Amino acid sequence: MFRFDEGLKVYLHRDPVDFRYGMNSLSILVEQSMQLGPMDGSLYIFGNRRRDRIKILGWDGSGFWLLMKRLEASSFIWPDNKTDVVTMTTDVLHALLDGDDITAIRRHTRQEYLRVS
Repeated sequence: MFRFDEGLKVYLHRDPVDFRYGMNSLSILVEQSMQLGPMDGSLYIFGNRRRDRIKILGWDGSGFWLLMKRLEASSFIWPDNKTDVVTMTTDVLHALLDGDDITAIRRHTRQEYLRVS
């Protein structure tokens, strides 16, 4: 079973895929198009052309999981990066699954201090 915790790696495939694809076709797409290992315990996110559906492919050590979500009244907002593969955190994944605009999410820059006083 998957745990959507901080250590989970999440990758987003930017281009739309044919939603007739199942586990085998999506795992081949992960290997060939994304140049990643589909059995490494990461989650791989795919969207259709209208961006109203997403599929999530994951390996739990004994088999593949394929999850799907369809938005009824809106669409998922995909990042407009130049790379084919987008790395995401689990917080951004949750925002995407909620239908939030993940391109507008901005994190505070991490501050490093030498001392407290």
